[in-house]
Amino acid sequence: MAGLATGLLLTRDGHRVTLLEKDATPFPESPMAAFERWDRRGAPQVRHSHAFLARLRNELRDRAPDLLAALLEAGAEELPFDGLLRPEIDDRSPREGDEDLVMLACRRITFEWVLHHQVQGEPGVTLRDGCEVLGLEAEPQADGPPRVCGVRIRHDGGEEVLAADLVVDASGRRSRLPRWLDAIGAEAPEEASEACGIFYCSRFYRLRPGAETPPRDAVIGADLGYLKYGIFHGDGNIFSLTFAAPPEDKGLRALLRTAPFEAAARALPATEPWVAPEIAEPITDVHGMDRLMNTRRQFVRDGRPLARSVVAVGDAAIHTNPMYGRGCTFAVVYAALLADALRAHPDDRDALAVALAEAEAREVVPWYELTLGQDRDAIELAASLREPAEPETQQATGAVDPKAYMRDLMKRGLLPALRTDATVLRAFMRAVNLLEPPGDLMRDPEVLRRVIASYEARDTRIEPDLGPDRASMLELLADAA
Repeated sequence: MAGLATGLLLTRDGHRVTLLEKDATPFPESPMAAFERWDRRGAPQVRHSHAFLARLRNELRDRAPDLLAALLEAGAEELPFDGLLRPEIDDRSPREGDEDLVMLACRRITFEWVLHHQVQGEPGVTLRDGCEVLGLEAEPQADGPPRVCGVRIRHDGGEEVLAADLVVDASGRRSRLPRWLDAIGAEAPEEASEACGIFYCSRFYRLRPGAETPPRDAVIGADLGYLKYGIFHGDGNIFSLTFAAPPEDKGLRALLRTAPFEAAARALPATEPWVAPEIAEPITDVHGMDRLMNTRRQFVRDGRPLARSVVAVGDAAIHTNPMYGRGCTFAVVYAALLADALRAHPDDRDALAVALAEAEAREVVPWYELTLGQDRDAIELAASLREPAEPETQQATGAVDPKAYMRDLMKRGLLPALRTDATVLRAFMRAVNLLEPPGDLMRDPEVLRRVIASYEARDTRIEPDLGPDRASMLELLADAA
Protein backbone atom coordinates (compact mmCIF):
# COMPACT_ATOMS: atom_id res chain seq x y z
CA MET A 1 0.00 0.00 0.00
CA ALA A 2 2.75 2.47 0.93
CA GLY A 3 4.80 1.71 -2.17
CA LEU A 4 1.87 1.99 -4.56
CA ALA A 5 0.65 5.23 -2.96
CA THR A 6 4.18 6.69 -3.06
CA GLY A 7 4.59 5.71 -6.70
CA LEU A 8 1.28 7.30 -7.63
CA LEU A 9 1.92 10.64 -5.91
CA LEU A 10 5.56 10.95 -7.00
CA THR A 11 4.93 10.18 -10.65
CA ARG A 12 2.20 12.81 -10.68
CA ASP A 13 4.81 15.29 -9.54
CA GLY A 14 6.83 14.47 -12.66
CA HIS A 15 9.21 11.82 -11.29
CA ARG A 16 9.94 8.53 -13.04
CA VAL A 17 9.28 5.70 -10.59
CA THR A 18 10.18 2.02 -10.67
CA LEU A 19 8.18 -0.11 -8.22
CA LEU A 20 9.67 -3.45 -7.17
CA GLU A 21 7.42 -6.20 -5.79
CA LYS A 22 8.74 -9.53 -4.55
CA ASP A 23 5.49 -11.44 -5.10
CA ALA A 24 5.16 -12.75 -8.67
CA THR A 25 1.46 -13.33 -9.21
CA PRO A 26 -0.73 -12.44 -12.21
CA PHE A 27 -2.78 -9.31 -11.67
CA PRO A 28 -6.45 -10.39 -11.24
CA GLU A 29 -9.13 -9.11 -13.58
CA SER A 30 -11.38 -7.73 -10.81
CA PRO A 31 -11.49 -6.99 -7.08
CA MET A 32 -13.56 -10.12 -6.47
CA ALA A 33 -11.06 -12.25 -8.38
CA ALA A 34 -8.33 -10.67 -6.28
CA PHE A 35 -10.21 -11.57 -3.11
CA GLU A 36 -10.64 -15.16 -4.25
CA ARG A 37 -7.35 -15.90 -6.00
CA TRP A 38 -4.67 -13.20 -5.58
CA ASP A 39 -1.78 -14.84 -3.75
CA ARG A 40 -0.22 -11.99 -1.78
CA ARG A 41 2.32 -13.92 0.30
CA GLY A 42 4.25 -10.74 1.07
CA ALA A 43 1.13 -9.07 2.46
CA PRO A 44 -0.76 -11.59 4.60
CA GLN A 45 -2.67 -8.71 6.18
CA VAL A 46 -4.87 -8.48 3.06
CA ARG A 47 -6.85 -11.40 4.51
CA HIS A 48 -7.79 -9.39 7.58
CA SER A 49 -10.15 -6.58 8.53
CA HIS A 50 -9.10 -3.05 7.66
CA ALA A 51 -10.31 0.43 8.51
CA PHE A 52 -9.91 3.23 5.99
CA LEU A 53 -10.08 6.32 8.13
CA ALA A 54 -11.31 9.79 7.26
CA ARG A 55 -7.73 11.10 7.17
CA LEU A 56 -6.96 8.66 4.34
CA ARG A 57 -10.15 9.47 2.46
CA ASN A 58 -9.39 13.21 2.73
CA GLU A 59 -5.84 12.71 1.40
CA LEU A 60 -7.33 10.98 -1.64
CA ARG A 61 -10.01 13.64 -2.03
CA ASP A 62 -7.39 16.38 -2.04
CA ARG A 63 -4.48 14.69 -3.85
CA ALA A 64 -5.92 11.88 -6.01
CA PRO A 65 -9.67 12.42 -6.51
CA ASP A 66 -9.66 10.08 -9.50
CA LEU A 67 -8.41 7.25 -7.26
CA LEU A 68 -11.19 7.98 -4.76
CA ALA A 69 -13.71 7.90 -7.61
CA ALA A 70 -12.28 4.59 -8.85
CA LEU A 71 -12.62 3.08 -5.39
CA LEU A 72 -16.26 4.14 -5.18
CA GLU A 73 -16.90 2.76 -8.65
CA ALA A 74 -15.37 -0.56 -7.56
CA GLY A 75 -17.86 -0.80 -4.69
CA ALA A 76 -16.21 1.07 -1.84
CA GLU A 77 -18.67 3.11 0.18
CA GLU A 78 -18.30 6.44 1.92
CA LEU A 79 -19.50 6.39 5.52
CA PRO A 80 -20.35 9.96 6.60
CA PHE A 81 -20.65 10.76 10.27
CA ASP A 82 -24.38 11.50 10.16
CA GLY A 83 -25.10 8.11 8.61
CA LEU A 84 -23.56 6.28 11.57
CA LEU A 85 -25.59 7.88 14.37
CA ARG A 86 -27.60 5.62 16.64
CA PRO A 87 -31.32 6.47 17.01
CA GLU A 88 -30.77 7.50 20.64
CA ILE A 89 -28.22 10.22 19.78
CA ASP A 90 -29.42 13.48 21.34
CA ASP A 91 -28.58 15.97 18.56
CA ARG A 92 -28.39 14.81 14.94
CA SER A 93 -27.86 18.25 13.41
CA PRO A 94 -24.68 18.69 11.32
CA ARG A 95 -21.67 20.69 12.47
CA GLU A 96 -18.82 22.42 10.69
CA GLY A 97 -16.15 19.86 9.88
CA ASP A 98 -18.54 16.93 9.45
CA GLU A 99 -17.78 17.00 5.72
CA ASP A 100 -14.27 15.78 6.62
CA LEU A 101 -15.50 13.06 8.95
CA VAL A 102 -16.16 10.48 6.24
CA MET A 103 -14.65 6.99 6.33
CA LEU A 104 -14.35 4.46 3.52
CA ALA A 105 -15.73 0.94 3.72
CA CYS A 106 -14.11 -1.71 1.55
CA ARG A 107 -11.89 -4.74 1.79
CA ARG A 108 -8.14 -4.16 1.93
CA ILE A 109 -7.62 -6.29 -1.15
CA THR A 110 -10.17 -4.21 -3.09
CA PHE A 111 -8.34 -1.03 -2.14
CA GLU A 112 -5.00 -2.49 -3.16
CA TRP A 113 -6.40 -3.84 -6.45
CA VAL A 114 -7.83 -0.44 -7.41
CA LEU A 115 -4.64 1.38 -6.39
CA HIS A 116 -2.52 -1.16 -8.28
CA HIS A 117 -4.71 -0.75 -11.38
CA GLN A 118 -4.46 3.03 -11.10
CA VAL A 119 -0.67 2.95 -10.82
CA GLN A 120 -0.37 0.62 -13.81
CA GLY A 121 -2.03 3.30 -15.91
CA GLU A 122 0.45 6.03 -14.95
CA PRO A 123 2.93 6.74 -17.77
CA GLY A 124 5.77 7.56 -15.36
CA VAL A 125 5.63 4.25 -13.47
CA THR A 126 7.34 0.94 -14.23
CA LEU A 127 6.01 -1.87 -12.04
CA ARG A 128 8.18 -5.01 -11.85
CA ASP A 129 7.01 -8.00 -9.85
CA GLY A 130 8.97 -11.12 -9.01
CA CYS A 131 11.93 -8.92 -8.02
CA GLU A 132 13.65 -9.38 -4.67
CA VAL A 133 15.81 -6.54 -3.41
CA LEU A 134 19.14 -7.91 -2.15
CA GLY A 135 20.74 -4.70 -0.95
CA LEU A 136 21.73 -1.12 -1.67
CA GLU A 137 24.31 0.24 -4.10
CA ALA A 138 26.17 3.18 -2.57
CA GLU A 139 29.09 5.53 -3.04
CA PRO A 140 31.24 6.77 -0.14
CA GLN A 141 31.15 10.51 0.48
CA ALA A 142 34.03 12.57 1.85
CA ASP A 143 31.70 15.04 3.56
CA GLY A 144 29.33 12.66 5.30
CA PRO A 145 27.37 9.41 5.12
CA PRO A 146 27.36 7.20 2.00
CA ARG A 147 25.08 8.12 -0.89
CA VAL A 148 22.75 5.42 -2.12
CA CYS A 149 22.66 5.24 -5.91
CA GLY A 150 20.50 2.19 -6.55
CA VAL A 151 19.55 -1.33 -5.49
CA ARG A 152 20.65 -4.86 -6.32
CA ILE A 153 17.79 -7.15 -7.28
CA ARG A 154 17.26 -10.82 -8.08
CA HIS A 155 14.62 -12.19 -10.46
CA ASP A 156 14.09 -15.13 -12.78
CA GLY A 157 16.64 -13.75 -15.22
CA GLY A 158 19.38 -13.49 -12.58
CA GLU A 159 20.69 -10.46 -10.71
CA GLU A 160 21.08 -6.85 -11.79
CA VAL A 161 21.66 -3.38 -10.42
CA LEU A 162 19.02 -0.68 -10.85
CA ALA A 163 20.33 2.87 -10.67
CA ALA A 164 18.24 5.49 -8.87
CA ASP A 165 18.78 8.93 -7.41
CA LEU A 166 16.30 8.18 -4.59
CA VAL A 167 15.48 4.80 -3.05
CA VAL A 168 12.25 4.49 -1.05
CA ASP A 169 11.83 1.52 1.27
CA ALA A 170 8.14 0.62 1.49
CA SER A 171 8.70 -3.03 2.34
CA GLY A 172 6.68 -3.05 5.55
CA ARG A 173 7.32 -4.15 9.09
CA ARG A 174 9.82 -6.83 8.04
CA SER A 175 12.01 -4.22 6.33
CA ARG A 176 15.68 -5.17 5.85
CA LEU A 177 16.81 -1.57 5.51
CA PRO A 178 18.82 -1.58 8.79
CA ARG A 179 20.75 -4.61 7.51
CA TRP A 180 21.28 -3.01 4.10
CA LEU A 181 22.57 0.19 5.69
CA ASP A 182 25.08 -1.79 7.75
CA ALA A 183 26.30 -3.48 4.56
CA ILE A 184 27.22 -0.12 2.97
CA GLY A 185 28.97 1.16 6.11
CA ALA A 186 26.19 3.46 7.32
CA GLU A 187 25.36 3.92 10.99
CA ALA A 188 22.61 1.72 12.40
CA PRO A 189 19.21 3.37 12.82
CA GLU A 190 17.83 3.84 16.29
CA GLU A 191 15.08 1.26 16.72
CA ALA A 192 12.52 0.93 19.51
CA SER A 193 10.09 -1.96 19.66
CA GLU A 194 7.43 -3.17 22.10
CA ALA A 195 4.92 -5.98 21.88
CA CYS A 196 1.36 -4.98 20.97
CA GLY A 197 0.09 -7.59 23.43
CA ILE A 198 -2.34 -9.27 21.04
CA PHE A 199 -2.83 -11.94 18.47
CA TYR A 200 -5.82 -11.48 16.22
CA CYS A 201 -7.96 -13.45 13.81
CA SER A 202 -10.46 -12.51 11.13
CA ARG A 203 -13.15 -14.08 9.01
CA PHE A 204 -15.15 -12.64 6.10
CA TYR A 205 -18.89 -13.02 5.56
CA ARG A 206 -21.29 -12.15 2.73
CA LEU A 207 -24.78 -10.81 3.42
CA ARG A 208 -27.43 -13.06 1.95
CA PRO A 209 -29.58 -11.63 -0.87
CA GLY A 210 -32.63 -9.90 0.54
CA ALA A 211 -31.45 -10.16 4.14
CA GLU A 212 -32.29 -7.24 6.38
CA THR A 213 -28.98 -5.71 7.37
CA PRO A 214 -28.56 -5.15 11.11
CA PRO A 215 -28.19 -1.52 12.24
CA ARG A 216 -24.82 -0.10 11.26
CA ASP A 217 -23.44 2.20 13.93
CA ALA A 218 -20.22 4.18 14.11
CA VAL A 219 -18.59 1.44 16.17
CA ILE A 220 -19.72 -2.19 16.15
CA GLY A 221 -17.56 -3.89 18.72
CA ALA A 222 -16.16 -3.58 22.19
CA ASP A 223 -13.21 -4.17 24.47
CA LEU A 224 -14.04 -6.71 27.16
CA GLY A 225 -10.62 -6.33 28.76
CA TYR A 226 -9.65 -9.92 27.99
CA LEU A 227 -10.94 -9.74 24.39
CA LYS A 228 -11.47 -7.07 21.74
CA TYR A 229 -13.82 -7.54 18.80
CA GLY A 230 -15.18 -5.55 15.90
CA ILE A 231 -17.24 -5.69 12.71
CA PHE A 232 -15.63 -4.04 9.66
CA HIS A 233 -17.79 -3.09 6.68
CA GLY A 234 -16.53 -3.96 3.21
CA ASP A 235 -17.65 -3.74 -0.40
CA GLY A 236 -19.84 -6.13 -2.37
CA ASN A 237 -22.09 -6.88 0.64
CA ILE A 238 -19.07 -8.37 2.38
CA PHE A 239 -17.98 -7.62 5.94
CA SER A 240 -15.45 -9.10 8.34
CA LEU A 241 -15.28 -9.91 12.03
CA THR A 242 -12.04 -9.70 13.99
CA PHE A 243 -11.10 -10.85 17.48
CA ALA A 244 -7.95 -9.82 19.35
CA ALA A 245 -6.67 -11.28 22.60
CA PRO A 246 -3.43 -11.56 24.59
CA PRO A 247 -1.04 -14.20 23.20
CA GLU A 248 -0.48 -15.49 26.75
CA ASP A 249 -4.15 -16.38 27.17
CA LYS A 250 -3.94 -19.92 25.80
CA GLY A 251 -7.63 -20.65 26.19
CA LEU A 252 -8.52 -17.74 23.88
CA ARG A 253 -6.22 -19.06 21.16
CA ALA A 254 -9.05 -21.45 20.35
CA LEU A 255 -10.47 -18.47 18.42
CA LEU A 256 -8.00 -19.32 15.66
CA ARG A 257 -10.19 -22.35 14.86
CA THR A 258 -13.48 -22.17 12.99
CA ALA A 259 -15.92 -23.68 15.51
CA PRO A 260 -14.77 -21.63 18.52
CA PHE A 261 -14.60 -18.48 16.37
CA GLU A 262 -18.22 -18.95 15.33
CA ALA A 263 -19.30 -19.79 18.88
CA ALA A 264 -17.77 -16.55 20.15
CA ALA A 265 -19.38 -14.56 17.34
CA ARG A 266 -22.81 -15.93 18.30
CA ALA A 267 -22.21 -15.22 21.99
CA LEU A 268 -21.58 -11.48 21.57
CA PRO A 269 -24.71 -9.30 21.38
CA ALA A 270 -23.11 -6.87 18.90
CA THR A 271 -21.95 -9.52 16.43
CA GLU A 272 -24.66 -12.20 16.77
CA PRO A 273 -27.15 -10.42 14.46
CA TRP A 274 -24.49 -10.13 11.76
CA VAL A 275 -23.41 -13.78 11.71
CA ALA A 276 -26.90 -15.28 12.04
CA PRO A 277 -27.27 -17.94 9.29
CA GLU A 278 -30.28 -16.23 7.75
CA ILE A 279 -28.35 -12.92 7.52
CA ALA A 280 -24.86 -13.87 6.31
CA GLU A 281 -22.69 -16.79 5.27
CA PRO A 282 -18.95 -17.17 5.97
CA ILE A 283 -16.86 -17.05 2.79
CA THR A 284 -13.32 -17.52 4.14
CA ASP A 285 -11.51 -19.55 6.72
CA VAL A 286 -10.32 -17.96 9.96
CA HIS A 287 -6.97 -16.22 9.36
CA GLY A 288 -4.67 -15.36 12.26
CA MET A 289 -1.78 -12.97 12.88
CA ASP A 290 0.70 -13.10 15.77
CA ARG A 291 4.04 -11.72 16.99
CA LEU A 292 2.86 -8.15 16.52
CA MET A 293 5.07 -5.27 17.58
CA ASN A 294 4.93 -1.49 17.82
CA THR A 295 8.18 -0.41 16.18
CA ARG A 296 9.84 2.87 15.26
CA ARG A 297 13.03 3.16 13.21
CA GLN A 298 14.80 6.52 12.91
CA PHE A 299 16.98 7.11 9.86
CA VAL A 300 18.01 10.70 10.67
CA ARG A 301 20.37 11.50 13.55
CA ASP A 302 21.52 14.95 14.70
CA GLY A 303 19.94 16.60 11.68
CA ARG A 304 21.64 14.32 9.14
CA PRO A 305 20.48 11.14 7.38
CA LEU A 306 22.32 7.89 8.14
CA ALA A 307 22.64 7.44 4.38
CA ARG A 308 21.86 9.88 1.62
CA SER A 309 19.20 9.32 -1.04
CA VAL A 310 17.32 6.59 0.82
CA VAL A 311 14.18 6.99 2.95
CA ALA A 312 11.61 4.70 4.55
CA VAL A 313 7.84 5.13 4.46
CA GLY A 314 4.87 3.38 6.03
CA ASP A 315 5.44 0.34 8.21
CA ALA A 316 9.11 0.23 7.22
CA ALA A 317 9.53 3.37 9.36
CA ILE A 318 6.79 3.08 12.00
CA HIS A 319 4.23 0.37 12.54
CA THR A 320 1.69 0.09 15.34
CA ASN A 321 -0.96 -2.23 16.70
CA PRO A 322 -3.17 -3.12 13.71
CA MET A 323 -6.30 -3.22 15.87
CA TYR A 324 -6.37 0.59 15.83
CA GLY A 325 -6.73 0.56 12.05
CA ARG A 326 -4.12 3.23 11.27
CA GLY A 327 -1.76 1.27 9.02
CA CYS A 328 -3.25 1.95 5.58
CA THR A 329 -3.99 5.55 6.49
CA PHE A 330 -0.41 6.19 7.52
CA ALA A 331 0.83 4.44 4.36
CA VAL A 332 -0.95 7.10 2.31
CA VAL A 333 0.02 9.88 4.74
CA TYR A 334 3.71 8.91 4.39
CA ALA A 335 3.39 9.00 0.61
CA ALA A 336 1.94 12.51 0.84
CA LEU A 337 4.62 13.67 3.30
CA LEU A 338 7.39 12.36 1.04
CA ALA A 339 5.84 14.04 -2.01
CA ASP A 340 5.72 17.33 -0.10
CA ALA A 341 9.32 16.98 1.13
CA LEU A 342 10.60 16.13 -2.33
CA ARG A 343 8.72 19.06 -3.83
CA ALA A 344 10.30 21.38 -1.24
CA HIS A 345 13.83 19.94 -1.63
CA PRO A 346 14.13 18.49 -5.15
CA ASP A 347 17.95 18.71 -5.29
CA ASP A 348 19.04 18.36 -1.65
CA ARG A 349 18.78 14.79 -0.39
CA ASP A 350 19.93 15.70 3.14
CA ALA A 351 17.26 18.39 3.44
CA LEU A 352 14.70 15.98 1.99
CA ALA A 353 15.45 13.34 4.65
CA VAL A 354 15.33 15.89 7.45
CA ALA A 355 12.05 17.37 6.20
CA LEU A 356 10.49 13.91 6.02
CA ALA A 357 11.70 13.09 9.54
CA GLU A 358 10.27 16.34 10.87
CA ALA A 359 6.92 15.67 9.18
CA GLU A 360 6.93 12.14 10.56
CA ALA A 361 7.56 13.47 14.07
CA ARG A 362 4.62 15.83 13.68
CA GLU A 363 2.10 13.63 11.85
CA VAL A 364 2.87 10.03 12.87
CA VAL A 365 5.04 9.78 16.00
CA PRO A 366 2.38 11.15 18.41
CA TRP A 367 0.07 8.32 17.37
CA TYR A 368 2.86 5.79 17.81
CA GLU A 369 3.47 7.06 21.33
CA LEU A 370 -0.25 7.01 22.11
CA THR A 371 -0.40 3.39 20.93
CA LEU A 372 2.45 2.43 23.25
CA GLY A 373 0.55 3.79 26.23
CA GLN A 374 -2.74 2.20 25.18
CA ASP A 375 -1.13 -1.20 24.66
CA ARG A 376 0.77 -1.12 27.94
CA ASP A 377 -2.45 -0.37 29.78
CA ALA A 378 -4.36 -3.06 27.87
CA ILE A 379 -1.68 -5.66 28.62
CA GLU A 380 -1.84 -4.78 32.31
CA LEU A 381 -5.64 -4.94 32.39
CA ALA A 382 -5.77 -8.26 30.53
CA ALA A 383 -3.23 -9.74 32.94
CA SER A 384 -5.30 -8.59 35.91
CA LEU A 385 -8.39 -10.29 34.47
CA ARG A 386 -6.56 -13.58 34.36
CA GLU A 387 -6.18 -13.29 38.15
CA PRO A 388 -9.03 -13.88 40.66
CA ALA A 389 -9.60 -10.19 41.47
CA GLU A 390 -10.12 -7.25 39.16
CA PRO A 391 -8.23 -3.99 39.79
CA GLU A 392 -9.74 -1.69 42.40
CA THR A 393 -10.22 2.03 42.02
CA GLN A 394 -9.10 2.45 45.65
CA GLN A 395 -5.55 1.75 46.73
CA ALA A 396 -4.78 0.06 50.04
CA THR A 397 -4.27 3.50 51.62
CA GLY A 398 -7.75 4.57 50.58
CA ALA A 399 -6.40 6.98 47.95
CA VAL A 400 -7.79 6.83 44.42
CA ASP A 401 -5.68 4.86 41.94
CA PRO A 402 -5.52 7.28 38.96
CA LYS A 403 -5.06 4.54 36.35
CA ALA A 404 -7.93 2.45 37.66
CA TYR A 405 -10.12 5.57 37.91
CA MET A 406 -9.41 6.51 34.29
CA ARG A 407 -10.26 3.00 33.16
CA ASP A 408 -13.54 3.20 35.02
CA LEU A 409 -14.22 6.68 33.64
CA MET A 410 -13.66 5.43 30.09
CA LYS A 411 -15.80 2.33 30.63
CA ARG A 412 -18.71 3.86 32.53
CA GLY A 413 -18.44 7.47 31.40
CA LEU A 414 -17.06 7.79 27.88
CA LEU A 415 -18.51 4.61 26.35
CA PRO A 416 -22.10 5.29 27.49
CA ALA A 417 -21.79 8.91 26.32
CA LEU A 418 -20.79 7.70 22.85
CA ARG A 419 -24.18 6.01 22.52
CA THR A 420 -26.24 9.11 23.29
CA ASP A 421 -24.17 12.32 23.12
CA ALA A 422 -23.40 13.72 19.66
CA THR A 423 -20.76 16.12 20.98
CA VAL A 424 -18.77 13.33 22.62
CA LEU A 425 -19.22 10.96 19.69
CA ARG A 426 -18.13 13.61 17.17
CA ALA A 427 -15.00 14.43 19.16
CA PHE A 428 -14.23 10.73 19.63
CA MET A 429 -14.66 9.94 15.93
CA ARG A 430 -12.49 12.88 14.89
CA ALA A 431 -9.74 11.53 17.16
CA VAL A 432 -10.13 7.95 15.91
CA ASN A 433 -9.98 9.16 12.31
CA LEU A 434 -6.74 11.10 12.89
CA LEU A 435 -8.37 14.48 12.30
CA GLU A 436 -7.31 15.81 15.70
CA PRO A 437 -4.01 15.41 17.58
CA PRO A 438 -3.93 12.36 19.87
CA GLY A 439 -4.83 12.98 23.48
CA ASP A 440 -6.96 16.05 22.77
CA LEU A 441 -10.27 14.26 23.36
CA MET A 442 -10.36 14.55 27.15
CA ARG A 443 -8.63 17.94 27.13
CA ASP A 444 -11.74 19.53 25.60
CA PRO A 445 -13.58 21.04 28.61
CA GLU A 446 -17.03 20.46 27.11
CA VAL A 447 -16.29 16.83 26.22
CA LEU A 448 -14.80 16.20 29.65
CA ARG A 449 -17.83 17.76 31.34
CA ARG A 450 -20.19 15.52 29.40
CA VAL A 451 -18.15 12.39 30.05
CA ILE A 452 -18.02 13.10 33.79
CA ALA A 453 -21.78 13.73 33.81
CA SER A 454 -22.26 10.39 32.10
CA TYR A 455 -20.01 8.74 34.68
CA GLU A 456 -21.90 10.28 37.58
CA ALA A 457 -25.10 8.76 36.22
CA ARG A 458 -23.58 5.28 36.07
CA ASP A 459 -25.71 3.86 38.87
CA THR A 460 -28.98 5.11 37.38
CA ARG A 461 -28.83 3.33 34.03
CA ILE A 462 -28.73 -0.23 32.80
CA GLU A 463 -25.49 -0.83 30.93
CA PRO A 464 -25.73 -2.82 27.68
CA ASP A 465 -24.45 -6.36 27.62
CA LEU A 466 -21.15 -6.26 25.70
CA GLY A 467 -20.40 -9.95 26.11
CA PRO A 468 -19.71 -12.74 28.59
CA ASP A 469 -16.97 -12.59 31.19
CA ARG A 470 -13.69 -14.37 30.55
CA ALA A 471 -14.55 -17.54 32.46
CA SER A 472 -17.82 -17.95 30.56
CA MET A 473 -16.10 -17.30 27.23
CA LEU A 474 -13.38 -19.85 27.94
CA GLU A 475 -16.00 -22.45 28.79
CA LEU A 476 -17.91 -21.66 25.62
CA LEU A 477 -14.77 -21.93 23.48
CA ALA A 478 -13.74 -25.20 25.09
CA ASP A 479 -17.16 -26.70 24.39
CA ALA A 480 -17.01 -25.56 20.75
CA ALA A 481 -13.50 -26.91 20.30
